[in-house]
Amino acid sequence: MLSREVIVNGRCLSRRMTGIERYVTEILRCLGDRVRIVHPGKTLQGVAGHAWEQFSLPASVSPHSILWSPANTGPLAVSNQVLTLYDLSPLEHPEWFKPSFAAWYRLFLPRLVRRVQCVITLSEHVRVKILSRFDLPGDRVVVIPAGVDTTRFHQQKPPTGTGRYLLFVGSLEPRKNLSVLLAAWEQIEPQHPDVSIVLAGVTGRVFRHFKFPKNNLRVQFAGYVPDEALPALYAGADLFVLPSFDEGFGLPVLEAMACGTPVVASTGGALPEVVGDAGLLVDPQDPVGLAKVLNDCLVDADLRRSFSEQGQKRVLNYSWQASSEKLWQVLRGVGGR
Repeated sequence: MLSREVIVNGRCLSRRMTGIERYVTEILRCLGDRVRIVHPGKTLQGVAGHAWEQFSLPASVSPHSILWSPANTGPLAVSNQVLTLYDLSPLEHPEWFKPSFAAWYRLFLPRLVRRVQCVITLSEHVRVKILSRFDLPGDRVVVIPAGVDTTRFHQQKPPTGTGRYLLFVGSLEPRKNLSVLLAAWEQIEPQHPDVSIVLAGVTGRVFRHFKFPKNNLRVQFAGYVPDEALPALYAGADLFVLPSFDEGFGLPVLEAMACGTPVVASTGGALPEVVGDAGLLVDPQDPVGLAKVLNDCLVDADLRRSFSEQGQKRVLNYSWQASSEKLWQVLRGVGGR
Protein backbone atom coordinates (compact mmCIF):
# COMPACT_ATOMS: atom_id res chain seq x y z
CA MET A 1 0.00 0.00 0.00
CA LEU A 2 1.03 3.59 -0.61
CA SER A 3 2.46 5.02 2.61
CA ARG A 4 3.70 8.39 1.36
CA GLU A 5 1.41 11.40 1.30
CA VAL A 6 0.10 12.47 -2.09
CA ILE A 7 -0.07 16.23 -2.51
CA VAL A 8 -1.89 17.96 -5.37
CA ASN A 9 -0.63 21.18 -6.91
CA GLY A 10 -3.92 23.07 -6.74
CA ARG A 11 -2.85 26.25 -8.51
CA CYS A 12 -5.34 25.70 -11.36
CA LEU A 13 -8.36 25.18 -9.10
CA SER A 14 -9.08 28.88 -8.62
CA ARG A 15 -9.61 29.38 -12.36
CA ARG A 16 -13.01 29.23 -13.97
CA MET A 17 -14.08 25.90 -15.44
CA THR A 18 -12.59 24.92 -18.80
CA GLY A 19 -11.34 21.55 -20.04
CA ILE A 20 -8.25 21.32 -17.81
CA GLU A 21 -10.12 22.44 -14.72
CA ARG A 22 -12.88 19.92 -15.48
CA TYR A 23 -10.33 17.09 -15.71
CA VAL A 24 -8.66 18.05 -12.44
CA THR A 25 -11.90 18.69 -10.54
CA GLU A 26 -13.48 15.40 -11.56
CA ILE A 27 -10.36 13.35 -10.79
CA LEU A 28 -10.08 14.96 -7.36
CA ARG A 29 -13.76 14.30 -6.67
CA CYS A 30 -13.11 10.60 -7.26
CA LEU A 31 -9.86 10.49 -5.29
CA GLY A 32 -11.50 12.14 -2.29
CA ASP A 33 -9.46 12.25 0.90
CA ARG A 34 -6.68 10.08 -0.48
CA VAL A 35 -4.86 13.28 -1.45
CA ARG A 36 -4.08 16.67 0.11
CA ILE A 37 -4.57 19.75 -2.05
CA VAL A 38 -2.20 22.71 -1.69
CA HIS A 39 -3.12 25.97 -3.38
CA PRO A 40 -2.33 29.67 -3.05
CA GLY A 41 -4.54 31.67 -0.74
CA LYS A 42 -5.90 33.69 -3.65
CA THR A 43 -6.05 33.54 -7.44
CA LEU A 44 -2.59 34.22 -8.88
CA GLN A 45 -2.08 34.92 -12.57
CA GLY A 46 1.03 35.03 -14.73
CA VAL A 47 4.35 35.68 -12.99
CA ALA A 48 2.80 35.63 -9.51
CA GLY A 49 1.33 32.19 -10.15
CA HIS A 50 4.60 30.82 -11.47
CA ALA A 51 6.46 32.29 -8.47
CA TRP A 52 4.11 30.60 -6.00
CA GLU A 53 4.47 27.30 -7.84
CA GLN A 54 8.26 27.42 -8.07
CA PHE A 55 9.13 28.84 -4.64
CA SER A 56 6.22 28.47 -2.20
CA LEU A 57 4.69 25.14 -3.20
CA PRO A 58 7.91 23.07 -2.74
CA ALA A 59 7.93 23.98 0.95
CA SER A 60 4.72 21.95 1.34
CA VAL A 61 6.25 18.85 -0.25
CA SER A 62 8.48 16.75 1.96
CA PRO A 63 11.13 14.41 0.52
CA HIS A 64 8.79 11.52 1.34
CA SER A 65 5.75 12.99 -0.41
CA ILE A 66 4.55 12.61 -3.98
CA LEU A 67 3.32 15.68 -5.84
CA TRP A 68 0.76 15.54 -8.63
CA SER A 69 0.89 18.66 -10.81
CA PRO A 70 -2.24 18.30 -12.95
CA ALA A 71 -2.15 21.35 -15.23
CA ASN A 72 0.92 21.48 -17.50
CA THR A 73 3.29 23.11 -14.98
CA GLY A 74 4.97 22.22 -11.71
CA PRO A 75 7.94 23.13 -9.51
CA LEU A 76 11.37 22.24 -10.82
CA ALA A 77 12.62 21.77 -7.24
CA VAL A 78 10.44 18.67 -6.71
CA SER A 79 11.58 15.47 -8.41
CA ASN A 80 9.06 13.14 -6.75
CA GLN A 81 6.41 14.53 -9.04
CA VAL A 82 3.86 13.33 -11.58
CA LEU A 83 3.00 15.90 -14.25
CA THR A 84 -0.13 15.91 -16.39
CA LEU A 85 0.64 17.45 -19.78
CA TYR A 86 -2.32 18.01 -22.09
CA ASP A 87 -0.50 18.88 -25.31
CA LEU A 88 2.65 20.48 -26.70
CA SER A 89 1.01 23.33 -28.57
CA PRO A 90 3.08 26.16 -26.98
CA LEU A 91 6.20 24.41 -28.28
CA GLU A 92 4.84 23.28 -31.64
CA HIS A 93 2.76 26.35 -32.48
CA PRO A 94 4.07 29.37 -30.57
CA GLU A 95 2.28 31.59 -33.10
CA TRP A 96 -1.02 30.66 -31.42
CA PHE A 97 0.07 32.19 -28.09
CA LYS A 98 1.28 35.47 -26.71
CA PRO A 99 5.08 35.67 -27.12
CA SER A 100 5.85 35.76 -23.38
CA PHE A 101 3.76 32.64 -22.72
CA ALA A 102 5.33 30.66 -25.57
CA ALA A 103 8.85 31.74 -24.55
CA TRP A 104 8.32 30.66 -20.94
CA TYR A 105 7.15 27.18 -21.93
CA ARG A 106 9.90 26.78 -24.49
CA LEU A 107 12.51 27.32 -21.75
CA PHE A 108 10.72 25.72 -18.83
CA LEU A 109 8.80 22.69 -20.06
CA PRO A 110 11.69 20.54 -21.36
CA ARG A 111 13.47 20.83 -18.00
CA LEU A 112 10.35 19.95 -16.04
CA VAL A 113 9.36 16.99 -18.21
CA ARG A 114 12.81 15.42 -17.87
CA ARG A 115 12.88 15.97 -14.10
CA VAL A 116 9.56 14.49 -13.02
CA GLN A 117 9.06 10.81 -12.33
CA CYS A 118 6.20 10.32 -14.75
CA VAL A 119 4.22 12.32 -17.32
CA ILE A 120 0.51 11.68 -17.77
CA THR A 121 -1.29 12.71 -20.92
CA LEU A 122 -4.80 12.14 -22.20
CA SER A 123 -4.20 10.52 -25.60
CA GLU A 124 -1.83 8.21 -27.39
CA HIS A 125 -1.41 10.95 -29.98
CA VAL A 126 0.22 13.27 -27.43
CA ARG A 127 2.10 10.45 -25.71
CA VAL A 128 3.98 9.68 -28.93
CA LYS A 129 4.86 13.34 -29.35
CA ILE A 130 6.18 13.64 -25.79
CA LEU A 131 8.32 10.52 -26.08
CA SER A 132 9.82 11.73 -29.34
CA ARG A 133 10.38 15.36 -28.45
CA PHE A 134 11.95 14.77 -25.04
CA ASP A 135 13.60 11.41 -25.80
CA LEU A 136 12.00 9.66 -22.83
CA PRO A 137 11.71 5.92 -22.19
CA GLY A 138 8.27 4.55 -22.95
CA ASP A 139 7.32 3.80 -19.34
CA ARG A 140 7.75 7.45 -18.32
CA VAL A 141 4.62 8.60 -20.21
CA VAL A 142 1.20 7.14 -19.39
CA VAL A 143 -2.13 7.77 -21.11
CA ILE A 144 -5.08 8.45 -18.81
CA PRO A 145 -8.03 9.74 -20.86
CA ALA A 146 -10.69 12.10 -19.65
CA GLY A 147 -14.13 10.88 -18.65
CA VAL A 148 -17.63 12.25 -18.66
CA ASP A 149 -20.22 12.44 -15.90
CA THR A 150 -23.38 11.11 -17.52
CA THR A 151 -25.45 12.06 -14.47
CA ARG A 152 -24.87 15.68 -15.54
CA PHE A 153 -24.29 15.39 -19.26
CA HIS A 154 -27.25 13.52 -20.76
CA GLN A 155 -30.20 14.06 -23.04
CA GLN A 156 -32.55 16.70 -21.69
CA LYS A 157 -34.79 19.57 -22.68
CA PRO A 158 -32.90 22.32 -24.55
CA PRO A 159 -32.95 25.96 -23.47
CA THR A 160 -36.26 27.59 -24.35
CA GLY A 161 -36.52 29.86 -27.37
CA THR A 162 -33.22 28.86 -28.94
CA GLY A 163 -34.44 27.36 -32.22
CA ARG A 164 -32.13 25.17 -34.28
CA TYR A 165 -28.40 25.74 -33.91
CA LEU A 166 -24.95 24.31 -34.46
CA LEU A 167 -22.74 24.52 -31.37
CA PHE A 168 -19.06 25.11 -30.72
CA VAL A 169 -17.71 25.08 -27.15
CA GLY A 170 -14.12 26.10 -26.41
CA SER A 171 -11.68 28.97 -26.17
CA LEU A 172 -11.90 31.48 -29.00
CA GLU A 173 -8.30 31.04 -30.10
CA PRO A 174 -6.37 30.38 -33.33
CA ARG A 175 -6.03 26.64 -32.67
CA LYS A 176 -9.80 26.10 -32.77
CA ASN A 177 -9.92 26.95 -36.49
CA LEU A 178 -13.12 28.96 -36.30
CA SER A 179 -12.31 30.78 -39.54
CA VAL A 180 -12.81 27.54 -41.46
CA LEU A 181 -16.01 26.79 -39.55
CA LEU A 182 -17.46 30.19 -40.40
CA ALA A 183 -16.31 29.92 -44.02
CA ALA A 184 -18.12 26.58 -44.27
CA TRP A 185 -21.21 28.08 -42.68
CA GLU A 186 -21.27 30.92 -45.19
CA GLN A 187 -21.50 28.36 -47.99
CA ILE A 188 -24.60 26.64 -46.61
CA GLU A 189 -26.27 29.35 -44.52
CA PRO A 190 -28.75 30.44 -47.23
CA GLN A 191 -30.09 26.86 -47.40
CA HIS A 192 -30.89 26.80 -43.67
CA PRO A 193 -32.70 30.02 -42.74
CA ASP A 194 -33.94 28.47 -39.49
CA VAL A 195 -30.46 27.51 -38.21
CA SER A 196 -27.78 29.59 -36.48
CA ILE A 197 -24.31 28.93 -35.07
CA VAL A 198 -23.66 29.38 -31.35
CA LEU A 199 -20.03 29.95 -30.31
CA ALA A 200 -19.68 29.37 -26.56
CA GLY A 201 -16.38 30.53 -25.11
CA VAL A 202 -14.07 33.47 -24.59
CA THR A 203 -10.54 34.41 -25.62
CA GLY A 204 -8.07 33.13 -23.03
CA ARG A 205 -5.45 35.47 -21.61
CA VAL A 206 -2.50 33.48 -22.99
CA PHE A 207 -3.64 33.35 -26.64
CA ARG A 208 -2.91 35.74 -29.47
CA HIS A 209 -5.81 37.91 -30.54
CA PHE A 210 -8.08 36.19 -33.01
CA LYS A 211 -10.07 38.24 -35.53
CA PHE A 212 -13.36 36.83 -36.67
CA PRO A 213 -14.29 37.14 -40.33
CA LYS A 214 -17.08 39.63 -40.89
CA ASN A 215 -20.40 39.24 -42.72
CA ASN A 216 -21.26 35.86 -41.22
CA LEU A 217 -25.01 35.69 -40.73
CA ARG A 218 -26.75 34.15 -37.74
CA VAL A 219 -23.61 33.69 -35.64
CA GLN A 220 -24.30 34.05 -31.92
CA PHE A 221 -21.47 34.70 -29.48
CA ALA A 222 -22.61 33.20 -26.20
CA GLY A 223 -19.47 34.12 -24.24
CA TYR A 224 -18.50 32.04 -21.24
CA VAL A 225 -21.34 29.65 -20.43
CA PRO A 226 -21.68 28.79 -16.72
CA ASP A 227 -20.97 25.17 -15.96
CA GLU A 228 -24.51 24.43 -14.84
CA ALA A 229 -25.92 25.66 -18.18
CA LEU A 230 -23.65 23.60 -20.44
CA PRO A 231 -25.55 20.27 -20.54
CA ALA A 232 -28.76 21.85 -21.78
CA LEU A 233 -26.84 23.90 -24.34
CA TYR A 234 -25.23 20.74 -25.72
CA ALA A 235 -28.51 18.83 -25.67
CA GLY A 236 -30.36 21.50 -27.65
CA ALA A 237 -27.93 21.60 -30.58
CA ASP A 238 -28.56 19.86 -33.90
CA LEU A 239 -24.81 19.30 -34.16
CA PHE A 240 -21.71 19.88 -32.09
CA VAL A 241 -18.76 21.02 -34.22
CA LEU A 242 -15.09 21.03 -33.18
CA PRO A 243 -12.93 21.93 -36.23
CA SER A 244 -9.60 22.36 -34.37
CA PHE A 245 -6.20 22.18 -36.03
CA ASP A 246 -4.97 20.23 -33.01
CA GLU A 247 -6.42 18.83 -29.78
CA GLY A 248 -4.69 16.88 -27.04
CA PHE A 249 -7.99 15.17 -26.31
CA GLY A 250 -11.18 17.15 -26.96
CA LEU A 251 -13.34 16.83 -23.83
CA PRO A 252 -16.32 18.76 -25.30
CA VAL A 253 -16.72 15.93 -27.81
CA LEU A 254 -17.49 13.49 -24.98
CA GLU A 255 -19.80 15.95 -23.27
CA ALA A 256 -21.75 16.53 -26.48
CA MET A 257 -22.03 12.79 -27.17
CA ALA A 258 -23.26 12.16 -23.65
CA CYS A 259 -26.00 14.74 -24.24
CA GLY A 260 -27.10 12.90 -27.37
CA THR A 261 -25.75 15.53 -29.76
CA PRO A 262 -24.18 14.30 -33.03
CA VAL A 263 -20.54 15.31 -33.37
CA VAL A 264 -18.65 16.69 -36.35
CA ALA A 265 -14.93 17.04 -35.59
CA SER A 266 -11.70 17.55 -37.46
CA THR A 267 -8.93 15.05 -37.95
CA GLY A 268 -6.68 17.38 -35.93
CA GLY A 269 -4.61 15.89 -33.14
CA ALA A 270 -6.27 13.32 -30.90
CA LEU A 271 -9.84 13.94 -32.06
CA PRO A 272 -10.05 10.80 -34.27
CA GLU A 273 -8.84 8.79 -31.27
CA VAL A 274 -11.67 10.15 -29.11
CA VAL A 275 -14.47 10.27 -31.70
CA GLY A 276 -13.77 6.88 -33.26
CA ASP A 277 -16.62 5.88 -35.57
CA ALA A 278 -19.23 7.63 -33.40
CA GLY A 279 -18.98 10.96 -35.25
CA LEU A 280 -18.02 12.51 -38.56
CA LEU A 281 -14.42 13.59 -39.18
CA VAL A 282 -13.24 16.21 -41.67
CA ASP A 283 -9.96 17.77 -42.76
CA PRO A 284 -9.47 20.95 -40.68
CA GLN A 285 -8.22 22.82 -43.74
CA ASP A 286 -11.14 21.94 -46.00
CA PRO A 287 -14.06 24.36 -45.59
CA VAL A 288 -15.81 22.86 -48.63
CA GLY A 289 -15.68 19.38 -47.13
CA LEU A 290 -16.87 20.70 -43.76
CA ALA A 291 -19.73 22.56 -45.44
CA LYS A 292 -20.88 19.36 -47.14
CA VAL A 293 -20.82 17.35 -43.91
CA LEU A 294 -22.71 20.05 -42.00
CA ASN A 295 -25.29 20.34 -44.75
CA ASP A 296 -25.76 16.56 -45.00
CA CYS A 297 -26.38 16.35 -41.26
CA LEU A 298 -28.74 19.31 -41.13
CA VAL A 299 -31.00 17.91 -43.84
CA ASP A 300 -30.94 14.28 -42.67
CA ALA A 301 -32.60 13.68 -39.30
CA ASP A 302 -31.93 9.94 -39.54
CA LEU A 303 -28.21 10.58 -39.94
CA ARG A 304 -28.23 12.82 -36.87
CA ARG A 305 -30.17 10.21 -34.91
CA SER A 306 -27.71 7.47 -35.89
CA PHE A 307 -24.67 9.43 -34.70
CA SER A 308 -26.52 10.49 -31.55
CA GLU A 309 -27.04 6.83 -30.66
CA GLN A 310 -23.46 5.87 -31.53
CA GLY A 311 -22.08 8.73 -29.45
CA GLN A 312 -24.08 7.75 -26.38
CA LYS A 313 -22.69 4.23 -26.64
CA ARG A 314 -19.12 5.46 -27.08
CA VAL A 315 -19.09 7.60 -23.92
CA LEU A 316 -19.66 4.45 -21.88
CA ASN A 317 -15.95 3.76 -22.48
CA TYR A 318 -14.96 6.91 -20.58
CA SER A 319 -15.52 7.32 -16.84
CA TRP A 320 -13.92 9.64 -14.32
CA GLN A 321 -13.80 6.83 -11.79
CA ALA A 322 -11.74 4.66 -14.12
CA SER A 323 -9.44 7.58 -14.94
CA SER A 324 -8.90 8.43 -11.27
CA GLU A 325 -8.10 4.83 -10.35
CA LYS A 326 -5.55 4.61 -13.14
CA LEU A 327 -3.95 7.81 -11.89
CA TRP A 328 -3.90 6.43 -8.36
CA GLN A 329 -2.04 3.35 -9.56
CA VAL A 330 0.54 5.60 -11.21
CA LEU A 331 0.99 7.58 -8.00
CA ARG A 332 1.33 4.36 -6.01
CA GLY A 333 4.13 3.25 -8.31
CA VAL A 334 6.20 6.43 -8.16
CA GLY A 335 9.54 5.90 -6.41
CA GLY A 336 12.16 8.35 -5.24
CA ARG A 337 15.15 9.18 -7.38
